[in-house]
Amino acid sequence: MKFNLRFLFIALFICTISIAQNKGTISGVLTDKDMNNDPLPFANVLIKGTNINVNSDVDGKYSLNVNPGNYTLVFSFLGYESVEAPVAVKANETVVINQALSSGSYTLKDVVVQATAVSKQKETALLLEQKNAVDIKQTIGAQELSRKGVSDVAAAVAKTSGVSKQEGSNSVYVRGLGDRYNSTSMNGLPIPSNDPQRKNIALDLFSTDIVEYISIDKSYGAKMYGDFAGGNVDIVSKDYRGKGMFEISLGSKVNTNAVSNSSDFLLQQGPNKSGFVSYGVPNNPLTSFSFENSLNPKKESPFGGNFSLKAGKTFNIGEEGKLSLFATAGFGNGYEYREGLTQSVNAQGASLKSFQQEKFTYNTNTTGMFNANYRLNKNHKIGYNFLYVNSSEQTRDTYSGSDRDFDNSDASLLVQRGTFTQNTVIINQLLGNNKITDKINLDWGVSYNTVKGDMPDRTQNKMFYNPTTDVYTLAQRTTTDNQRYFQNLTENEAAANLALSYKLGDKDGEPKGKITVGYNGRFKKRDFEAIQFNFNISQTGQNTSVDPNNLDAFFNQANYQSGLFSTAAFAGMAPQTYDGKQDIHAGFGNFEYKFTDKLSTVIGLRYERISQTVNWRTQLDAGGGTNTFERNEFLPSAILKYELNEKQNLRFALSKTYTLPQFKERALFIYEDVMESVIGNPSLYPSQNYNLDLKWEMFPKSDELFSVTAFGKYIMDPINQIIIASSTNDISFVNIGDTGYAYGVELEARKNIFEIEGEYTNKLSFGFNASLMKTHQDIDAEKVRNETDGRLNINTTDSSSGFTGASDLILNADLSYAKNFTTDSGITATLAYNHYSDKLYAIGNEGKGNLVDKAMGTLDLILKTKLTKSFGIDFGARNLLNPEFKRVQENAGGDVLVFNYKKGLTFGLGMNYQF
Repeated sequence: MKFNLRFLFIALFICTISIAQNKGTISGVLTDKDMNNDPLPFANVLIKGTNINVNSDVDGKYSLNVNPGNYTLVFSFLGYESVEAPVAVKANETVVINQALSSGSYTLKDVVVQATAVSKQKETALLLEQKNAVDIKQTIGAQELSRKGVSDVAAAVAKTSGVSKQEGSNSVYVRGLGDRYNSTSMNGLPIPSNDPQRKNIALDLFSTDIVEYISIDKSYGAKMYGDFAGGNVDIVSKDYRGKGMFEISLGSKVNTNAVSNSSDFLLQQGPNKSGFVSYGVPNNPLTSFSFENSLNPKKESPFGGNFSLKAGKTFNIGEEGKLSLFATAGFGNGYEYREGLTQSVNAQGASLKSFQQEKFTYNTNTTGMFNANYRLNKNHKIGYNFLYVNSSEQTRDTYSGSDRDFDNSDASLLVQRGTFTQNTVIINQLLGNNKITDKINLDWGVSYNTVKGDMPDRTQNKMFYNPTTDVYTLAQRTTTDNQRYFQNLTENEAAANLALSYKLGDKDGEPKGKITVGYNGRFKKRDFEAIQFNFNISQTGQNTSVDPNNLDAFFNQANYQSGLFSTAAFAGMAPQTYDGKQDIHAGFGNFEYKFTDKLSTVIGLRYERISQTVNWRTQLDAGGGTNTFERNEFLPSAILKYELNEKQNLRFALSKTYTLPQFKERALFIYEDVMESVIGNPSLYPSQNYNLDLKWEMFPKSDELFSVTAFGKYIMDPINQIIIASSTNDISFVNIGDTGYAYGVELEARKNIFEIEGEYTNKLSFGFNASLMKTHQDIDAEKVRNETDGRLNINTTDSSSGFTGASDLILNADLSYAKNFTTDSGITATLAYNHYSDKLYAIGNEGKGNLVDKAMGTLDLILKTKLTKSFGIDFGARNLLNPEFKRVQENAGGDVLVFNYKKGLTFGLGMNYQF
């Protein structure tokens, strides 16, 4: 029996070897017919009727081992026409099938391909690039954005590990580090902020319609500006390649909270539905009541929608030249409503201000993009990008409750505030790539960007309500209680990138690395002005009953002339102003080298000369002031990559960077909101950062990934926003202590749960990423007093804290099912979940505990269908769990709720048609 089994095993072994030896090989090179037959990486080669397939490598090469027989190969690539080719394979022979692919007349929603980084919309292509690159970065492309139903860049980056978006704001946190520690660029060139309170532009301004892919760099390299600690978000715009396409998309969306209040959905008058306004400060507002907009609210039907147009075409010019044009234009709007508690309390939990807040919101986004890319030949390319974004937000807030400064035992307090903000961003970029010789490359880019941010005619009125008499009267403790406010910001910024690289070769002529030297320049100028008109209500006026929804009956020219109220401003018609100028000149050098087949490195050094000047004239300093600092920064960086095997990498990164204070933070200007006021600190200065990363990653398949990253940040003189010791409890910005640090672990996985064999896709996949981190910073009140010459005092409850905005745990998970019924029809369904743990909102003072946003999770469902080659229908259901957002003050006696609301569910339905 033992002999027979042994004989059987030997026979099976010989049979197996015989079969393996009798296999044949199909190999070849795929090229891009539209780009002078350059190699086409990341394309797919499939044996028709089977699940046997392979992707071409970075040189366009592919290889398949198959049993002898007759087959049909299917060559395909995202955005290109598929090609079928018959092939006969004999035992122990290699059949070479080279194939050129072309976009032809083929079009596909959200598909354009960048010449220098082919198909970087595609998840498999981005993973392959991540695997082969030396540096540490994460990317999310158009394919993944579409699958997850992501509509803007802010939502996109929040889907990556270690990144979260603060609820109720545009702030993105990378590894627990907020706006000041991050940076934003487009096609490698910096872009300015649209908000005077922020360093970075609001990422939700950017529709994913304009995105090829988004790269999030978490480790620093010498080519990047040194104002970096958390991460840099680089938005790469679409670059169309194809014979021609035109697409129209239409959609609608509703928010359950808004619809449930549709009978009483009230907004301020003045702004129109388009999000564009032309009004501003009226003529003679100090000698007459001549404001253009009514104070009476108007009723709206809270049903939003969107539409967009896309077009692209490629032209051949001469024997080698090619011109690609792409344009898109779109408009979208939406309505939201929320209600809940908002209050501030003391250390014992007693209320200082306590309101029930209702917030009605209408927002718009108008986007237009045009790019032209001209390829003179395979060695020289030049491109122009133009982007126009206009966003607006219109809100009407009502606060009903009490304020200790308005003590009235017979009445409650009502505060009404109407705010309209319009932000316009115009980006112009000229980019070039020149292959001078086989070893020397020149990459360059210049940009000129303009940002305009307007808040025209923000209104505020305070009233007492007497429930016994059912009468409202105007409330006044200071002349600023009833006001109209106008502000505008203009920022112009020019930037330049220049990089010259030289490839290093070994004795066989294969490149082993390269040396890159370059220059970066960034020059921006901001002008900001604001004027507030305060209404001093006479005693007779304060005793006059008013209707909160008909304040025009009181605030009008007749009552102004009769003396019921008067108008005043800080310095007559002279506005409060500040302006800022910042120049950065930088030179850098990078040395990339592959020491062995497994070990690669990038070592860089960057020098920056920074100059920042801020001037102001405000109500806090009527005589005006100025402040300037200049810095020289030397910023080394090093990245090591070790290939454990063909599917696993180990990476290590170390760098030094800095963090600049922003214009608004250093200008002696105060911005007053209903619940808080923020004041600048001219004594603020940059922080120094030391960054460390260690990452292991494994790529089991072309579309699968497992990775673990350990990271650490050490920050000297960290900058924080904190409540200062004052009678009004203003918030300011200070270098809060000598040191701070953050460390943690990031986990990421992308895995196919099952994939049914066949000609068409039938796959269930799972994605997961999580970040666990710990942050800590020292708090030194004496340091703050000394460095501000006693102007600012802090009296924090604790001597240390975590970083504001940081969560100990951030988790993202998605489950996707994709099924193609035919070549031209299919469905994709994605269930996406996001969770963050408790995070610090503000540091406690005067014995009060820290303000903490409690843990919360959200769940979205996205369905995308393609019914024919030209027609598709999409559906989205967002915030399905409708969790309650809660902010508490962690007092010694227990947590006190200070802020809460629910956002409601949002449902969207859209269709697209391609001609």
